[in-house]
Amino acid sequence: MDDLEWRDAFIDGLWLERGLSRHTLDAYRRDLDAWLAHLTSRSERLLAPGDNALEAFLAARREHYHPRSVARLLSCLRRFYRWALAEGHIAHDPLAEARAPKAIAKLPNTLDETEVERLLEAPDADTPLGLRDRTMLEVLYGCGLRVSELVGLTVDAVNLRQGVLRVLGKGDKERLVPLGEEAAAWLERYLRQGRGGLMNDPTRPALFPGRHDGFMTRQTFWHRIKRHAVAAGIDKPLSPHTLRHAFATHLLNHGANLRVVQLLLGHSDLSTTQIYTQVAQARLEALHAQHHPRG
Repeated sequence: MDDLEWRDAFIDGLWLERGLSRHTLDAYRRDLDAWLAHLTSRSERLLAPGDNALEAFLAARREHYHPRSVARLLSCLRRFYRWALAEGHIAHDPLAEARAPKAIAKLPNTLDETEVERLLEAPDADTPLGLRDRTMLEVLYGCGLRVSELVGLTVDAVNLRQGVLRVLGKGDKERLVPLGEEAAAWLERYLRQGRGGLMNDPTRPALFPGRHDGFMTRQTFWHRIKRHAVAAGIDKPLSPHTLRHAFATHLLNHGANLRVVQLLLGHSDLSTTQIYTQVAQARLEALHAQHHPRG
């Protein structure tokens, strides 16, 4: 097989055996393509990189990419060569001794509770489109969903009587997420007054439809968030997960248990959730410095 066929065999194996999300598989493919381009420039093959190929590759990547991205790329390459070794395609792992660059833990961008309220109130809920956006923001913040989870919701994923959402997360893992009172109230109003006016065929499954009654894209919703942030007078740098970060941080600020937050966010590893304790701690330190007489 040629190098592209080895790459595709690895990606297909991950999809079949581990059920990884399409976004994760696409990221692996991009990382392997970058590595392949580097090897091709050195007249080397994917299964037989030169002794200093990785060192030169990582050095070049560090000049333009965050250490966390470089570490993720190295993790992908390690996984590929462990797979190739286990399948008998190579006799030894060329990256067995490789070490990842130390990633600097970066606190996620978030909003305080007043800013969240301003953002939630920005859409005009008296129009079907504004009511849809308001409901999406309420659900995003009230449930701590990933944007991909939000735009992928179907009508039958909503159970207002029990007050829960059935959410399909990373790796196609399903979880039940409790709806807060506000999110549930907005969902009920949206289903009654807004969704039907946005669709030619209300029997289609998308809870929050985009064009042609289909599921909205993440990019479209991200543009909607930025538009509403401008209207709300919020000039902080935002990301598509800003309200998810705010959800976790505000829960911890109000005394929630870290493992409860882990379950609500759908994190498989508690260490992924622990970064939010840094955000909460930073907020407490700022409040102490501002208000304590000896702060």
